[in-house]
Amino acid sequence: MPLWLFLLIIFGGLLVVGLIFDWVAKKRNIKTDFQEGIKNASESERIYTEKALDDVRHKIGNDTNNW
Repeated sequence: MPLWLFLLIIFGGLLVVGLIFDWVAKKRNIKTDFQEGIKNASESERIYTEKALDDVRHKIGNDTNNW
């Protein structure tokens, strides 16, 4: 089996799973708010997350390829 066919099957399967999830969520009137999860986080978790994101932003901004 060619590699492109394998990748097409994998990505197509993921797309179908996402479409089924959306269809079921819409049918059952399920709200998916990804920002709602942060409301239940403690102050230390928020600080840790913000620090980790800030470190990644600085690392990407200062990344120099010395090949």
